[in-house]
Amino acid sequence: MNDKQEVFKSLRKRGHRITPQREEILQIFTKIPEGHHLSAIEIQNLLQEHDLKISLATLYRTLKFLTLHGFLRELDFGEDHKHYELKSEDKSEHHHLICNMCGSAEEFDNNELMEIANNICDNQTKFRVLDYQFKIFGICEKCLKASAGDY
Repeated sequence: MNDKQEVFKSLRKRGHRITPQREEILQIFTKIPEGHHLSAIEIQNLLQEHDLKISLATLYRTLKFLTLHGFLRELDFGEDHKHYELKSEDKSEHHHLICNMCGSAEEFDNNELMEIANNICDNQTKFRVLDYQFKIFGICEKCLKASAGDY
């Protein structure tokens, strides 16, 4: 759902208002490169660059709302904060390789993982999958080279 107008139309269709905060936050996500993840603090800084003052509490409520309604995806990279990205219906779910040293996150696709997630939920728990995240933690090539092979 990368087209901003489609996102707004979907929100209105569901009976939700397009508040200035929601609009600005979604616009930020439609302008960043695909595969880029933002923390709440990074989003707040970008909003301030556009002269929109928003409290961190309001920002977190808005992020939660947009995540709950399927417009954003909340990501946990093992840090003390979450990251967010625009959820896209035309792109398959992707996963992340996360470097424990520099914190970089590289995306990768694997459709078999969704099949495994659905099988687990259907066969064992009768639980419907809405989102799933597969993360592999390790050390990226750049950090490996910088550490002179200590790993």
